Amino acid sequence: MATSNRVLWKGAISFGLVHIPVGLHTATTEQGIDFDWLDKRSMDPVGYKRINKRTGKEIDKAHIVKGVEYENGQYVVLSPEEIEGAFPRTTQTIEIERFVNAQEIPFVYLERPYYVSPINKGHKVYALLREALARTGKIALAKVVIQTKQHLALLAPSGPALVLNLLRWGDEVKGFEGLDLPALGATAIKPSEMKMATQLIAEMTGHWKPEDFKDEFRQQVMDLVAAKVQQGDTRTVTQPAQAATGSAEIIDLTELLQRSLKPVNRRPAARPAAKEGGTAPRKTARKRAAAKTPSAQRKKAA
Repeated sequence: MATSNRVLWKGAISFGLVHIPVGLHTATTEQGIDFDWLDKRSMDPVGYKRINKRTGKEIDKAHIVKGVEYENGQYVVLSPEEIEGAFPRTTQTIEIERFVNAQEIPFVYLERPYYVSPINKGHKVYALLREALARTGKIALAKVVIQTKQHLALLAPSGPALVLNLLRWGDEVKGFEGLDLPALGATAIKPSEMKMATQLIAEMTGHWKPEDFKDEFRQQVMDLVAAKVQQGDTRTVTQPAQAATGSAEIIDLTELLQRSLKPVNRRPAARPAAKEGGTAPRKTARKRAAAKTPSAQRKKAA
């Protein structure tokens, strides 16, 4: 499977006093059919508008506030400052909370995988964690903040890589209650039926080969597209220009393995924060400007 070399996130894996500087890379790619909306009269792209559902009229972005419905038809309106204050603190750290047996996490909790690669001088400690997890049959449960959102995640070895798979929170996964399910170890199954079922499973058993499985719908649609291109049955669509986005570089945490593995009973000291009023006069204006834009600081940290 082809993977992207672009680093989506930089930070460090942290457990105990060990810090492993790493970067995240996307481990999946979307292969579905993306049908764009077009105006058939002019072949212009069709976008979405902000519509007042009662009046049917389009409204300006400045008139929109964010509300949370707590009862049917009853809302609490939150200001941008209140929402900003609720965002989790960005630490650029994959903070390991505990290690568990790999078989304990149900598949239903898995949401989105990322490849984790070492950066700077973190290769040796990265390999140590990968091999230790593989040898013990454990996976790590961790918390990580990505783009102002906190995630529960598991960190597991997969071949030469460590994979960080974001998990759904416990209250996001429904239980079995209310489902009409047969009891485990149902006695109504006849021995002959079980024998035939296990025999069929044995006959159909093979090895996992992802290339054996294709999205047939996507393939048929793309074949139709290719045929129309061959026939010259195409339309020209001019897409509107979009502003380019960028991300700031993040200073990586320390990767000194020998120092990190020393048996010290305290956690590494956090970098001291700047004291109020203790700034040199030439930096006062910069600090005041930064204080007025907390969202910009948070985005830079992300």
